[in-house]
Amino acid sequence: MNAAPEMLAGTAARCWLSFRLDGQLYAAPLARVSEVIRPGEITPVPGAAPDLLGVRHLRGRIVPVLDGRRRLGLVVHDDADEDVRVVMLGHGPHLVGLRVDAVGELLIFSDEAVSAPPPNRTQRDEDPVQGVLESKGSFVALLDVCRLCRLPADAGAH
Repeated sequence: MNAAPEMLAGTAARCWLSFRLDGQLYAAPLARVSEVIRPGEITPVPGAAPDLLGVRHLRGRIVPVLDGRRRLGLVVHDDADEDVRVVMLGHGPHLVGLRVDAVGELLIFSDEAVSAPPPNRTQRDEDPVQGVLESKGSFVALLDVCRLCRLPADAGAH
């Protein structure tokens, strides 16, 4: 549920950036999003994990870029949609790009609005879904950036 910040006064408000992958909404904490960019030129890395599209240069840094669909086990399309973006996610000194089908809106909600992931869904090691938010008659899967990007949890927050 989206709510104006003044509606959440006195509660622990969370701000998350939503994005679409294979028709489903996902979201990452806004505090972990450094920017959203166009895919640009991505250089493949031979022998890399199947969900790693490659690396790209970003202001003097070489940044790995993951395919969001492959990383989450979704149907992969090779279509070049103009809405495709790369969400740059950071944790401490680490920066990883996540290719998404489209960027959505900013979600602002309280901790009480978050439910645990459904218990009957397939559990995987490194499963990045940490919670579920009901929004506009649908659900948004809330992602843990460290698990999503396979980053060490002790890398330090920023």
